[in-house]
Amino acid sequence: MKKRNCIISLLLAASAPLVVAAPVNAEVDFAQGRILVEPQAGMTGEEFEKSFKSLGGIKAHKLGQSNIHIIDVPHGSEKALVNKLKHNPHYKFAELDVRVPIAAVLNDPYLGSEWHINKIGAPAAWDSAQGAGITIAILDTGVDSSHPDLAPHMVAGWDIYGNTSNTSDLCGHGTAVAGSAAAAGNNGVGVSGVSGQSKIMPLRIAYKGTDGLCYAYASTIASGVTYAADHGAKVANVSFSNAANSTAVQSAGNYLKSKGGLLFVSANNNARDEGFTPSTALIAVSSTDSNDNLSSFSSYGAFVSLSAPGSNIYTTNNGGGYGGWNGTSFSSPVAAGAAALVMSANPTLTADQVQNILFSTAVDLGAAGRDIYFGYGRVDAAAAVSKARGTQVVADSTKPVVSIAAPLGSSTVSGLVPVSVNATDNVGVARVELKVNSTVVATDTSAPFAFSWDSKGVSNGMVSLTAVAYDAAGNVASSTPVSVNVANTTTTIVTTDTTPPAVRVTNPVAGRVNGNVNVSVSASDNQPVSELVLSLYVDGVLRASGAGSSLSYNWQTNREAKGTHSLKALAKDKAGNSSSYTVNVTR
Repeated sequence: MKKRNCIISLLLAASAPLVVAAPVNAEVDFAQGRILVEPQAGMTGEEFEKSFKSLGGIKAHKLGQSNIHIIDVPHGSEKALVNKLKHNPHYKFAELDVRVPIAAVLNDPYLGSEWHINKIGAPAAWDSAQGAGITIAILDTGVDSSHPDLAPHMVAGWDIYGNTSNTSDLCGHGTAVAGSAAAAGNNGVGVSGVSGQSKIMPLRIAYKGTDGLCYAYASTIASGVTYAADHGAKVANVSFSNAANSTAVQSAGNYLKSKGGLLFVSANNNARDEGFTPSTALIAVSSTDSNDNLSSFSSYGAFVSLSAPGSNIYTTNNGGGYGGWNGTSFSSPVAAGAAALVMSANPTLTADQVQNILFSTAVDLGAAGRDIYFGYGRVDAAAAVSKARGTQVVADSTKPVVSIAAPLGSSTVSGLVPVSVNATDNVGVARVELKVNSTVVATDTSAPFAFSWDSKGVSNGMVSLTAVAYDAAGNVASSTPVSVNVANTTTTIVTTDTTPPAVRVTNPVAGRVNGNVNVSVSASDNQPVSELVLSLYVDGVLRASGAGSSLSYNWQTNREAKGTHSLKALAKDKAGNSSSYTVNVTR
């Protein structure tokens, strides 16, 4: 058996995938010249730019319709800037853009049967569901779209690294991963993936270096997951080591979850406890062998949610052939394929319900209950599909519970104000909105719920803050209002004002949208921004309005017709000067 050293690293993508070369030398395992960050919900575009430039950042690039950004920084300053931003309350996270390897350790010419298909009960599951109507995004080295076992179900993807439509496989790894999840079933040739009627969306996140090896960086994982969510994929698979440890990837996983999807990642092949922190944003999968033992190469730890077969997985090879592969690179797509079966068996299930069904029906291995080696157990597709088909979605009438934890009532604030919110629900909180007086200024879709509120958007004096929490069923609850005293320095300008305000739609950017979209409007002016009136129009119809420097609106795009839609933000100051900003998006 020949050991494969196809190290995959990830590169950056902006709203449309954007590549900027990032040199890496032998001394470091992260991209030089950039870092990954996410500002808190509500931070205006002006304040965001001011904050990262004041610390030495140069330029920010947004990843799709998410709130994740890549900041270009001077070479050598990456660690220092990350450490500064980590302690900045106006940022959800800041981290290095780490280099990660693929999670395949061996490529074996083994010609055994697909033992794993029977082990997880896939044939029994196929009697009820085969994954039809579900798209699985394969974030990898590309996929051989002409392979006879993959071609029937391929859909358009994207080369995230090169910003092209070329998704051919550079290293062979992606083709093998895609076949494990969704090689066409019952077609008389080759092998069957777990979810043989699902669509395959190839997202190439790698490039081949001059040394013949493939490389990528953690930023492309986040970009690829965001792309998958924006383009309708319900399952995304990332077979790269250390992906579960990236906060940017976790944030992208939460973004996919907000669209009703699930992210699966491999658990690494280091045969050790990785020590990663568990996250509900993704499902990390360890590997088992044909005897339901942990594979000799598989990593483990508290972050592992599920286990699945990953030893000697017979699957599709680049160029039209077949072969045996080993690694958590393959346990992850096997579990992802099972999720697609569950989704197709009962399309009414939420992402959390699908996840819980996979956990509750898994074959409990090792210590009773969840453990560090197998998570909740080895995936059981037959039991999961059976439970999904028997699950009736009961109307949820329980409202969330929400309160503002900071700032405290009657406190005095100025400038950018960190606002933290506690929100819980019997099923799950879908989003939390922050209202300042009667205007929704920001929306956050993942815990811990927090905001960066620009208090200059209101006049000095007592102001009421309210947090409004929504669950997936549409139940809504408001916190007890918290009154704070705004005390910003003011300057009186007596000259005639003929300067119009500046306004922009910071989210979404031009491109594809899907599911619920948080529309964010940001404005600035030469006069106090508390005097601005903001309006948001969708296809010429007023959807939201308010006073101040920011405005937020939850746009349910699934209620709109497919095609192009126009978002127009209008800002008007006290003197009557106005300006507008328009973004065209496609559903």
